[in-house]
Amino acid sequence: MRPTFILAVPRVFEKVYNGAEEKAAAEGRGAIFGRAARTAVAYSMALDSPGRPGLRLRAEHALFDRLVYGKLRVALGGRVRYAISGGAALSTRLCHFFRGVGVVVLEGYGLTETTAAATVNRPDRNKIGTVGQPLPGAAIKVGEDGEVLIGGPTVFPGYWQNEAATKETFAEDGWFRTGDIGELDDEGFLTITGRKKELIVTSGGKNVAPAVLEDRLRGHALVSQAMVVGDGKPYIAALVTLDTDMLGPWKKRHGVPDDTPVCELRDNPDIVAAVQTAVDDANKAVSRAESIRKFRILDVDFTQENGQLSAKLGIRRSVLLKDFAADIDALYS
Repeated sequence: MRPTFILAVPRVFEKVYNGAEEKAAAEGRGAIFGRAARTAVAYSMALDSPGRPGLRLRAEHALFDRLVYGKLRVALGGRVRYAISGGAALSTRLCHFFRGVGVVVLEGYGLTETTAAATVNRPDRNKIGTVGQPLPGAAIKVGEDGEVLIGGPTVFPGYWQNEAATKETFAEDGWFRTGDIGELDDEGFLTITGRKKELIVTSGGKNVAPAVLEDRLRGHALVSQAMVVGDGKPYIAALVTLDTDMLGPWKKRHGVPDDTPVCELRDNPDIVAAVQTAVDDANKAVSRAESIRKFRILDVDFTQENGQLSAKLGIRRSVLLKDFAADIDALYS
């Protein structure tokens, strides 16, 4: 298959990036890939600046296009120009990375109740970090509490034979309550900052949106999934799982026997240091009060079979809070 357009959930794009990074490291080209990735992000960000990319940045970009970016495009079939990511947030850094590589990722937003997409970025109107502007017929506004509200003919009339749920879901003026927290800029681009029900309130009264931290944690090659915790607790912490696909090359590079189980690797100093790097990077996106103070590496991954992941590969917090209650308690003991 050599598509010109692909649609996927964020985890697919994360795996493409992590796989490329790990392959480069295994071939002794990790430093080159790291520089190429930084150049791609810088080039994409410069496209949105008044000065556009400067001569030096354009030259570096052209060099890495031959050394790195072209190979990534070939891995996607060689002809992909655009991709749409939906179902959850894709990190701003990865959006810039892929655009710098030559594959523009357009993020969109919607729910089943709004007949799928209500907003989307478009090739000629793309603002990275947002989920785009409303599609024709869709109306978007943000309530006083920050909740995103949607109106228009694509919004469903109500839940089948469930008047109580329907009444709870619609505001008094008829707008559909999405349950998401967001912001609208002066051009009508919508940014989703978290789920209303998922906001963590620490014992100190600090409101924390976990998605920002979790998205950045998953950006590390060795991290498969992450869940930020801390509701009613004195500080924010996180549960982290390891990506078994990436552990194979890592074991080879570090001289670790291939049959070493995850339960033994979770306490490996190099593994712990790598995850700490991911945590430090995630903490850069938030204030100190919102930052992750402790983390715990699990010896199992979250799975759909156990009901811990949704069909879109998003985490189901209520299930995980129950399944890993002992691990969470250990973070605060």
